[in-house]
Amino acid sequence: MATPSHFNFMHSNSMHFRQFCDRFLRLAAVNVLSNLMIPLAGMLDIAFLGHLPELRHLAGVALATVLFNYIYWTFGFLRMATTGTTAQAVGRQDQEAVLLIGLRNVGLALTTGVIIWILQYPLREIGFALLSATSEVKAAGIDYYNALIWGAPATLINFVLIGWFLGQGQGAKVLLLSAIGNGANVVLDYLFVVQQDWGSAGAGWGTGLSQYLMLLAGLVLVGRTLNLSQIRAVTTKLFDAADWRMAFALNGDIVIRTFALVSAFALFTNLSSALGTTVLATNTLLLQVVTLTAYFIDGLAFATESFAGIFYGQGASDRLLTLLWLSGGVSLGLGLVFASGFALFPMPLFSLLTNHTEVLVQINRFVLWLFPVLGFGAIAYTLDGYFLGLTKGQILRQSTVLATLVGFVPMGAIAWQTQSPHLLWMALVLLMAVRAITLMRRVPETLPLS
Repeated sequence: MATPSHFNFMHSNSMHFRQFCDRFLRLAAVNVLSNLMIPLAGMLDIAFLGHLPELRHLAGVALATVLFNYIYWTFGFLRMATTGTTAQAVGRQDQEAVLLIGLRNVGLALTTGVIIWILQYPLREIGFALLSATSEVKAAGIDYYNALIWGAPATLINFVLIGWFLGQGQGAKVLLLSAIGNGANVVLDYLFVVQQDWGSAGAGWGTGLSQYLMLLAGLVLVGRTLNLSQIRAVTTKLFDAADWRMAFALNGDIVIRTFALVSAFALFTNLSSALGTTVLATNTLLLQVVTLTAYFIDGLAFATESFAGIFYGQGASDRLLTLLWLSGGVSLGLGLVFASGFALFPMPLFSLLTNHTEVLVQINRFVLWLFPVLGFGAIAYTLDGYFLGLTKGQILRQSTVLATLVGFVPMGAIAWQTQSPHLLWMALVLLMAVRAITLMRRVPETLPLS
């Protein structure tokens, strides 16, 4: 477990901006490397499936991913709330609270994962009944679902472990876990999809098994810094009613926020499917770029979350504005660099993911939408991390619900009525823009009065 001295530099009034930049960017770089492995592994999965003779495997996984986004990212609070509350405990130098937060959320993750196991059949039937696709695409998606669902407990506990390590500023451990989990995912997917020709089911088994390998590694890392006597010493405090009420209040806000955001992306994918398999495949590949960039920017957002939580725990709110300028500027620059790269060289880059000519032709028509999506998205992701570090879940909930209902849904409905893929991308732009603007408007109330 990180000791308070790990953050002693923040107690010094003489800390210069350059020193802060160095420490922030060092933690962010480790987080970026860790995050980068996730979309790269996902892109390799897409590449394995995209080069199969039948496009239905790629489309089926894209469809099933919508359902898993609901199942898993609805419980994304297990990572988000863990990071913010742990960072604040570190800022207060309360090591007992750091341990209790980790134990409490691991128990919640395990319970939730088992419930998902029990409810897997009704979740599958309801989910695929609501999704639009051909029977062949749905069959491929169900094969993927049936395999991946068994990784639920490991996936949710990994959320907690990553959040716990991030809250303590232990980015190197998160990097190691990501390397193990995503490296195993690539190897297993190659074995099951390419070598064994299991199609979408192989991709599901590869991803699910890799989560258990990642969990095993995470428990080993925890075991090296904790022992049973430390855990037994705090066991009686695990069920403190006041702490659980506070946790559920924060988690409830984050659940609603995440549900609204996932719903917007689910509608985007479902409407893409309604416009045809080629549009669905095209938008799936473009969303891979959005995902790749988001994971880069999330590395900065995670660092922002850690520092914001620690500053808040220390009562050093005067440092928050400097943190925002640094993280926001770098994030926006990264978003625009990624958009420029894929807009300037679409064929060389996207042909790595698929060899279907009809999809590559469509990508040229829509690639410029990456600029506004990633530009506004970079600001929104950074501010997400900032408010998560402050554990201001209500602000995040209000912003995302408004962005979904006012920004995305009306334009998405128009896109569906006019059968326009371009207007569908405009809906995604509005989602990001409304999130960014509404969160920016709430920043001043978190800063000390000048």
